[in-house]
Amino acid sequence: MKRYLDSLLAECKLDENNLDPLLIARDLPDDAALICALFAYGNVKAMIKFLRSLDFSLLDCDENAIKEKLTDRYYRFQSVEDTQNIFIAFAKMRKEKIILEERFCEAYNKNGFLFALSNMIALLQSYITSQTHGIDFLLSKPFDYQNPKGVSALKRYLMFLRWVVRKEFPDLGRWRGVKTGDLLIPLDTHSFAQASKLGLLKRKSADLLASIELTQKLKEFDQSDPVKYDFALYRLGQNARS
Repeated sequence: MKRYLDSLLAECKLDENNLDPLLIARDLPDDAALICALFAYGNVKAMIKFLRSLDFSLLDCDENAIKEKLTDRYYRFQSVEDTQNIFIAFAKMRKEKIILEERFCEAYNKNGFLFALSNMIALLQSYITSQTHGIDFLLSKPFDYQNPKGVSALKRYLMFLRWVVRKEFPDLGRWRGVKTGDLLIPLDTHSFAQASKLGLLKRKSADLLASIELTQKLKEFDQSDPVKYDFALYRLGQNARS
């Protein structure tokens, strides 16, 4: 199994024929890259088209300018107002000089990865002034890090953290304070199905506990960097849909 997954990894590409939100995020600062990750769901072509339509320079603008410019940017479950509110929240954080890496690592060093993940979600939610279904879907909710039963897979956050922590292709390796061995595999319905089919996962629900279980299994193949196999599972799921 390890040999098979490693062979898939060796074939991984990131280009216009192998679309991934990291194509957009890799040239952006961390806060804008996180926005890319949060909107990274649904059909990959539609997602990339939407991300490319966003003007991330608006994160340096005030609320009125953001509302004036983002008058027609909606995506699936997020209305125009939801997109505006996300940009306004991130612009406020940038104005207040909130550094995602610093906040995450501070919580990580205090109580570990899951605590830091919940803390980051709470931070983003604290800057949202208008709660909607679209916002809640995009950001999720803070959770009990000591008992994550019933928590969604939080795939898009885990993908972002893979981007910024891992140093190897295709990831960015910007953050130095988090161990790659503490990352969790980003799990969606397709990678969940592939992991289950390959016998890597026994859990029946594609939730955070499944991500933890799969990560532990993948540590048998690489203790220090189990989430490197995310790209292989993602491509397997993508190929199964095509």
